[in-house]
Amino acid sequence: MTAAGGIRARNRAAIEAEILRIGQQHLATYGAAGLSLRAVARDLEMASSAVYRYVASRDELLTRLIVAAYDALGDHVDAALATLPRRSTPARRFRAIAAATRGWALANPHEYALIYGSPVPGYHAPAERTGPAGTRVQARLVALVPDLSDGRPETARERRALGDLPETIQAELHLSSAGDQPIDAGTLRRAMTAWALVTGTVSAEVFEQFGADTIPDWPAFFDAAVDDALALVTGEPARG
Repeated sequence: MTAAGGIRARNRAAIEAEILRIGQQHLATYGAAGLSLRAVARDLEMASSAVYRYVASRDELLTRLIVAAYDALGDHVDAALATLPRRSTPARRFRAIAAATRGWALANPHEYALIYGSPVPGYHAPAERTGPAGTRVQARLVALVPDLSDGRPETARERRALGDLPETIQAELHLSSAGDQPIDAGTLRRAMTAWALVTGTVSAEVFEQFGADTIPDWPAFFDAAVDDALALVTGEPARG
């Protein structure tokens, strides 16, 4: 790359980063459904036609914001896992994933709402772009479940319910950390249900689904939900 080409590439990257930053601000102000490239251009003091050279449409901006949010969550979870001792138990790692997810969501409620809230009317996320970032945290959790489940066999009901999904998920999440054995329906069903319980509890807190002051101690409530999620995976009673 020539020196001029390098400067142009850096300038383009800087402008795209600024567009993304303004877009994140607009998420907080107008919500995902209210995003507008014209409004972003106005705040950047650029002509709309100039902004469209960097981001082709509102849907493209949404896609970039979604990927950025998923990556931010994934980075936060990975950072939390990196602080654990190398020989941490799978249960401790599970709790770290859950706690990091909650912490990131509370610190970034608008980004959390973008990826775990209501769908944006008229927008369809391109799976090939949002999928890799969107499955990072689930991959960390699913990889723990075989050890947590301790070989519990799948049931015929789970196999009927999930069909070929376990093999598909194995491929999509690139679960080399889960070992060479395919993920069976029982393992995947427990992982999916545990993740739904964790994110459902986080969503209830972030979106105040039980009312603003109904739960007096959200950290304790969340810890109990994580206990329930672990009990579901392990088949053992939740701790008292």
